[in-house]
Amino acid sequence: MTEEGAGRLKMNLGPDMIPIVGIIAGTAMIVIIVVMSLWSKAREKELQVHSEMRLREMEHQRKMKELELEIEKTKAEHGAAVHA
Repeated sequence: MTEEGAGRLKMNLGPDMIPIVGIIAGTAMIVIIVVMSLWSKAREKELQVHSEMRLREMEHQRKMKELELEIEKTKAEHGAAVHA
């Protein structure tokens, strides 16, 4: 490209493009803010679900331990009854 051609290109991208670039930049910022907000809410929900799952897992483990103790107790009682 010649210097004259490059100068014309710069002029064509100058003042005439400012409104278009501004509109695109403004729209992009709005989109970015909305995406960040939605991502934040989704992350909060994900953490809440993980927390609930962990609580359920802990409750399940507690119940399993109780059942194991009950089984052992029943076996011990059954063994004592058989030997008596």
